[in-house]
Parts: sequence; structure tokens; C-alpha cells
Amino acid sequence: MAEVISVKFRTAPKSYYFDPKNEIFHIGENVIVETIRGIEFGEVTMGNREVADSEIVQPLKPIQRKANEKDIQRNIENLESRKWLIQKAEEKVAECKLQMKISDAEYTFDRKKTIVYYTADGRVDFRELVRRLAGAIGGRIEMRQIYEREDIKMKGALGTCGIPCCCTTFLNEYAKSSIKMAKNQGLALNPSSVNGYCGKPMCCLRYEDEFYQEANKRMPKFKSRVMTPDGEGVVSGCDVIKEKITVRFFNDGLFTHKSYALEEISFPGKIQTPEPQESNISPCPCNCNENMEENLVDLSKEELTNSEETEFSDKPEVEDNEIEESEDSLETESEE
Repeated sequence: MAEVISVKFRTAPKSYYFDPKNEIFHIGENVIVETIRGIEFGEVTMGNREVADSEIVQPLKPIQRKANEKDIQRNIENLESRKWLIQKAEEKVAECKLQMKISDAEYTFDRKKTIVYYTADGRVDFRELVRRLAGAIGGRIEMRQIYEREDIKMKGALGTCGIPCCCTTFLNEYAKSSIKMAKNQGLALNPSSVNGYCGKPMCCLRYEDEFYQEANKRMPKFKSRVMTPDGEGVVSGCDVIKEKITVRFFNDGLFTHKSYALEEISFPGKIQTPEPQESNISPCPCNCNENMEENLVDLSKEELTNSEETEFSDKPEVEDNEIEESEDSLETESEE
């Protein structure tokens, strides 16, 4: 077991383990760490915690220090300079006439190195581009080729559901999705409804794939013959969620369609839905559950009677003497 903390960086939602060096860190604090790319500014996503050695990627690098006000201000300046770096990189790419697209560019925290992210269909000879960028920006230049998924992950985008893409919010690793998952869910196999902005099948296809696999085993196949209360027909549609089957009939030269519940039809190989089994737990010998219910009923009755009594007690009580006095006063007034 080793004590670690998790740190997240701007370019990805994935968190990485670092050695806290016997110092206490809290979620949301900013830290300065050393990574493969150099000195970086990160945010703590998990405080001090012990994890198994098998979960740690060695070597476990230590935290440099907690970020102070000066470090936070420098990080803000580095983020503001990204737009200028991208503009300079695009200008130099146009001068070199290279077939590549600049996705992002950023300084490392200490500004000793500039990282330029780009996408391209194949390998690109960017040696001349690096020389020109070094003259315009200064410092060490690192060119890093990324693919469409990394491009969307860094820039961010809204999915067809209206919320940010999963890869930009919470997915640490890309989900393995396929066209077969879309077929299991009955989706139209056109790129606009199946593929994401990266051109790959959407990651969310796999979230419900296990449910659809199990549900499709209980459903009849499309265009198969089934027996219904109205006779034999051909399956023309299946609603997996509602477990409704649409059956087509051919009578008197006309086609008719009718929907049935899954329990109302029969077909070869139908899997019966298992009935809920009764619990094998024997009742308590002291009958404490029954006594508890009786006590609850008695308590409810007592509360009801008490509430009724309080309702009646709130009303003002009029004594008989007061009624007689009021009648006498009325009689004297009438005689006068």
C-alpha cells in the first residue's frame, strides 16, 4: 500500500497518481507537479488515500508544491496565450504549405517548452516548421500528432443528447463501441445517428448494450412466424422497452397489423420469464413482526383519539350558569 493523491490536468479528464510526500491535500487545491511533458499546473481530484501497489504506474513522481497566488496568475497567463500560439502555428503551417491542421497549442508551466497539437492524414515532415516556430515563439518546440477523438476531447463538444460529450467530462478511457451495438438497439445505421463528432461510434452505445442483448433473446426475430390469439402471423416490429410485438396478418387479400404483449404470443424457442421465487427465510418464532404491526395500529388509534380530543378541547366551553344568566338578561330587556 502507498499513499497517493489524484491530479487532473487541463488537456484530459483522466487523473494521475502522485506522491504527496507526507503532506495533506484536499480536493480542488492546485498543485505544481513534474510530468513527462515537464513542469505542469494541476488540480487535486482526490485527497490523500492509500491504494494497492498494483494500481500505481511506477515510478510514482512526487508533488513539487502547492500552488500559490503567483503560480495561479502564471497559469492564467499561459491559458490566455494559447490563442496567440495557435495563430502563430497556423501562419507557419500556411507558409510551409503542409497538409496538417493545428488543434491546440500551449506552454508548459515554466514556459521552457511549447507543445503544438495537430491532426493529419499521415506522416508530416515538419522540420522546417519547427525551425520557424522556434524563431517566432522561442524555446523548445514539441509537435504532437493526435487523432479525431483526442481533438474533440481537448476542444469539447455537445453530443446529440444536448449535454457535453462523455469523453470530455468523465470518461477516463475511450469506450469500445461498434455498429453491432447500434443494431441491437434498433437504431438507424446512418452516420448522423450512430457516429459522434470524432467519426467513431458514440461511446454511449455501450451503456445499454448489455440490457438490449438480454432483452433481444426473449423477443422473436423479425419476419418470423408467431402464434397469436387471432391466429398465425408474421413479426413486423418489436418494441424491446415495452415488450410489444407488432404482427402482420394477411386476410382476404389485405394486410393488417396488430400489437400484442410478449406474453400473448408463442413462437419456437421462446424463453419464459422466470416467476419471482418465494423467500426461504423462515418467520421469526417470537412473532415480533406481528406484534410490531399491532403496536403501530394501537399507536395510530391513540394518536387519532388524542387529535380528536385536542380538536374538541380547543373549542370554548360554555357553562350552564352562563346560559341561564344570558336568558335572564334577555327576559328583563323584553319586559322593559
